[in-house]
Amino acid sequence: MTAATPARPPAGPVLVTGAAGFIGMHVCARLLDAGLVVTGVDNFDPYYDVALKRARLARLDRRAGFSFAPVDLADPDATAALFAGGAFDAVVHLAAQPGVRYSLENPAAYLRNNVTAFGHVLEGCRHGAIGHLVYASSSSVYGANHTLPFSEDQSDELMAHSYSHLYRLPTTGLRFFTVYGPWGRPDMAPMLFTRAILAGEAIKVFNQGRMRRDFTYVDDIVEGVVRVLERPPAPAAGAPYAIYNIGNHEAVELSDFIATLERLLGRAAKREYLPMQPGDVHETYASIDRLRALTGFAPSTPLAAGLERFVAWYLDYHRA
Repeated sequence: MTAATPARPPAGPVLVTGAAGFIGMHVCARLLDAGLVVTGVDNFDPYYDVALKRARLARLDRRAGFSFAPVDLADPDATAALFAGGAFDAVVHLAAQPGVRYSLENPAAYLRNNVTAFGHVLEGCRHGAIGHLVYASSSSVYGANHTLPFSEDQSDELMAHSYSHLYRLPTTGLRFFTVYGPWGRPDMAPMLFTRAILAGEAIKVFNQGRMRRDFTYVDDIVEGVVRVLERPPAPAAGAPYAIYNIGNHEAVELSDFIATLERLLGRAAKREYLPMQPGDVHETYASIDRLRALTGFAPSTPLAAGLERFVAWYLDYHRA
C-alpha cells in the first residue's frame, strides 16, 4: 500500500452545492472551521421537508466566511452566472436527487437533478478553471453486484471521466455508504424508525430484516470529503480522475441496527415485515483501501456511538 498523499488545502474560495442538505451542511461547517471561504448553493427541492433544510442553512448563515445563493443547477444560465462570479478554487458537488426507490417513481426528477444539473456543474468547472471538483456518487452504482466488499473498479462515472480526459479537469467521485447522523434526511432509516418508535407506530422492515448495511457516520464522511478535496488526482498517468468509497467497512444486520435504536430510545419497536423492495440490495460493504492509501484515513465511528449522537440531536430538534 502506498503512503498517504500530503495535503494541499484549497488556496481560494470553495463552492459547496447542496449546502442545505444533510452532508452539505456538515461539509460547509467543516471547511469554515478550517478557515476557508465557502459559498453554498441550494434550490430547496421539496422532495423532503424544506423547513429542515432551512434550519440547517440557518446554522451556516451566522458563520464568518460563508455566503449563500439560491441556485437551481439545472438552470444553465443561473449556473454559468454562479461560476462566472465566484472565482472558486475548488468545488464540492453534493446537490442531488436522493432516494433509490424514488428514482423508480419519478425518473424525470433524477435526470434533471442528477444528470442535467451535473452537466452544468462540469461546464462551470471547465470554464472556471477549477482546481479540483469533488462530487458525490453513491454505493447504489454497484447495483445488484454480489462481490463484497464493493470495489471502486466495479463501476465508472462517465461524465466526470470525460471532462477529466478532454479538458484535464481534476475530478474525484466519492461513493457514500448509508450515511447517518444529526440533521439527517427524514426518508432514511434512522429518522423513519426513531419517529415511528417514539410514536408507537410500526416500522417497515423489508425482506424480513435480512439485510445488511455499511452504516457510515456523517463526521467520517465529512473527514473523507475534506481530505480528498486537498488531494486532487495527478494527470501524469492519464486523465486526472479518481473514485473512492467512503464507508464504515463493516456491514451491520438491520435487526442489530433496530435493537441499538430501541436501547437508546428506551422503547421497543413494533415491526411490520415486508418483502424486498424494488431497487434495493441485500447487503452493502465498502472497500476503503484506496481512501486509506491516499489520505491515511479510514472511517471508524461505531454504530452505537453514532446513533447515540443522532438520537440526542433528534430529541433536541423535535423537543420530544
